[in-house]
Amino acid sequence: MTVANIQISETPLVLYLLRRADDALILGHRLSEWCGHAPMLEEDMALANMGLDLLGQARELYSYAAKIEANGNDEDKFAYLREVGQYRNLLLVEQPNGDFARTMVRQFFYAAFADLYWRAMMRSRDASLAAIAAKSEKESAYHLRHSSEWIVRLGDGTAESHARAQGAIDDLWAFTGEMFWLDDRERALVDAGIAIDAASLRAPWLKTITNVVSEATLTLPTNNWMQQGGRSGQHSEHLGHLLSELQSMQRTFPGATW
Repeated sequence: MTVANIQISETPLVLYLLRRADDALILGHRLSEWCGHAPMLEEDMALANMGLDLLGQARELYSYAAKIEANGNDEDKFAYLREVGQYRNLLLVEQPNGDFARTMVRQFFYAAFADLYWRAMMRSRDASLAAIAAKSEKESAYHLRHSSEWIVRLGDGTAESHARAQGAIDDLWAFTGEMFWLDDRERALVDAGIAIDAASLRAPWLKTITNVVSEATLTLPTNNWMQQGGRSGQHSEHLGHLLSELQSMQRTFPGATW
């Protein structure tokens, strides 16, 4: 049975909410892929819990987007009934897990941004967004602390762990610039006091990244060329494979309930 993709009324606020919700959903799914495969039981639980935190953020953002859009969509339809080009997540979060060092570097890069982002969004003039931010910041603070500790442990550990962490930094660095990008529609929300200018977070983000990477005896790439496209629906091949797994149940048994 063919399941039709939903249609979305992408007003500036709906699009803004979907971009942030998609970040959380896709990264949360990536972390869930570690369940039962992490290097130790404690870390298996930590990764699963961080994934659940992100899933909770996605649910709140999708639900609010559905309320604003008022087009018959809900959190499940946003998650399961869109095609690849309708997703607006960062390219960074859809990158494959790879080894444990690569997963931690990806988590570190994103969490260092998310912690700053949600803290700033607590001042949003949109009361619902400010409330979501207040809850999410507590979670992102833990995600940042946890991943930072692992970056130091891996970088300042064995020759093998150092090499893997450095390789992950070198590979994923080009995906970090997109976090600070915004278009005219987001700019209008910034001017209205609803959103924050992500570009203003670049300097404090880089300071956090630099301090931790330095402590880990690692180095940051000097290449400033950055990938982008995720925010406008242009993704790597990895997202399609991820969505085929994420959406398999809903696509196979449309409308199924427990």
